[in-house]
Amino acid sequence: MPKVLRIINRFNLGGPTYNAAYLTKYLGNGFETLLIGGAKDETEGSSEFILKNLGLDYKVIPEMRRSINPLLDYQAYNKIKDIIKEFKPDIVHTHAAKAGALGRKAAFACNVPVTVHTFHGHVFHSYFNSFQTWYIKRIERALAKRTTAIVAISDKQKLELTDEHAIAPKDKVHVIPLGFDLDRFAERTSEKRITFRKRYNMADGEVAIGIIGRLVPIKNHKLFIDAISYVKAHTNQKIRAFIIGDGETRSSLEKKVNDLNLRDLILFTSWEKNIDMVYPGLDIVCLTSLNEGTPVSLIEAQAASKPIVSTDVGGITNVVIPDKTALISNAADESLFHKNLLTLVDNRSMREEMCMSGYDFVINRFSYQRLITDTEALYKKLVK
Repeated sequence: MPKVLRIINRFNLGGPTYNAAYLTKYLGNGFETLLIGGAKDETEGSSEFILKNLGLDYKVIPEMRRSINPLLDYQAYNKIKDIIKEFKPDIVHTHAAKAGALGRKAAFACNVPVTVHTFHGHVFHSYFNSFQTWYIKRIERALAKRTTAIVAISDKQKLELTDEHAIAPKDKVHVIPLGFDLDRFAERTSEKRITFRKRYNMADGEVAIGIIGRLVPIKNHKLFIDAISYVKAHTNQKIRAFIIGDGETRSSLEKKVNDLNLRDLILFTSWEKNIDMVYPGLDIVCLTSLNEGTPVSLIEAQAASKPIVSTDVGGITNVVIPDKTALISNAADESLFHKNLLTLVDNRSMREEMCMSGYDFVINRFSYQRLITDTEALYKKLVK
């Protein structure tokens, strides 16, 4: 029975945990999987409830953290090597940058037959200065040379990894989109909408606008706040906005909301574990990122039949249907983002028309069943 050691950056709320959890739980055909990951940051929501709900056993490596720390990283590396020596995996599959670096180096040192790495996004622009970015690319290229297979989560990301940033050759990069349990976003939506809107004392006619994700610079929430300010000044509709998530930029974002006198319009909800209870209460879902892999919130929004206003970065055009399920704009074109949001706020019939296409578009492309099938096929090919 082939053994798979699956390593993720940390157990925080987000797409990597969901995908690692589904692969660990449902990977069949004789594969045995052990899941390990680092500890979440203090400002992040824990995703361990996802694993517990699925009845999974897993191991936390406290030393593997988001920030770079040579001492802790070295300790995490040694712990991973110890786990490899004890578990004796046939495949080590790492997810995201920190796990990918430490996990693959440990796998190489222990002569694991097959190594696989999934880029859930990348840090090749908008994260670091030019020298740091150059150095990170150099490390990733060196790791990729020794990695058996690289997984990109969209066709757009594969082009970025192979053509734009030259991380790996095309024949080594396999496209396997993310997969989720999407049915829950289409169930009991009327009941969930009533519950959410009662919770915040919302009138029937209020247009609820939400953005979901970590509060970190790369997510560019300032654009969302500016867009709400613009819409407030240009619409007769009553609106309410929700920033759902938490993180290091929360205090600066709260200050911006206060400075713009938007305290009555914009609510910070922190993390929501039962996120399927949130989407039905919203009328529009936004994303303002400067860099993305495959944004989970946009997949979930379409599964919940919600129209989207988003920046056009990363693999977003592989996730939405432009002008049919989402209005998108260049990340540098803040004015167009503002106008797109105003258009959807003012045009209820347009929102309803866009709602009709989302569920059918994502249900087959991003189900966890498809993720399992694709991953099993890749593993069998590599083990042979």
